[in-house]
Amino acid sequence: MRCQECGERPATLHFTKIVNGEKTELNLCEQCAQEKGDLLNQGTDAFSIHHLLSGLMNFDQNIPTAPERSERALRCETCGLTYNQFAKSGRFGCSNCYKSFSPKLDPLFRRIHGNTTHSGKVPTRAGGQIKLKRELQSLKDELKRSIEEEAFERAAEIRDQIRELEKKIASG
Repeated sequence: MRCQECGERPATLHFTKIVNGEKTELNLCEQCAQEKGDLLNQGTDAFSIHHLLSGLMNFDQNIPTAPERSERALRCETCGLTYNQFAKSGRFGCSNCYKSFSPKLDPLFRRIHGNTTHSGKVPTRAGGQIKLKRELQSLKDELKRSIEEEAFERAAEIRDQIRELEKKIASG
């Protein structure tokens, strides 16, 4: 699908606006969307995707009340961004923000994605350690099942496989 604004580039952003039951769709390329950004956000009810995401993630529940802000506000040591600022903008200030806000992000990721670890595809060239860690986790799960089923001989074999795999991971 082509951009409805310039007609030259492929449309990568698709906006759907419903006002009083009337649906309007706009398909734009990234460049035209940036140019129209101010037009799309006009009016008192305007909001960005960051506002939408922060609303979906219930950031407001995690924002401390006024007396607590000065005492316990999470702040990134590197860039100085507070958690409250992150909640409003939906953007980190630097790569260290992820570590600084980690205690509040894990429950958020679990609620949105259902898990806090990536379980998608692994790159062939760079995925050696990841594959080993996944195999290790799989063996640990299998060990747990074997113990629950009281298959202790099988559990001992799996335990030995786990030890070997842990050595591989530590050395590699």
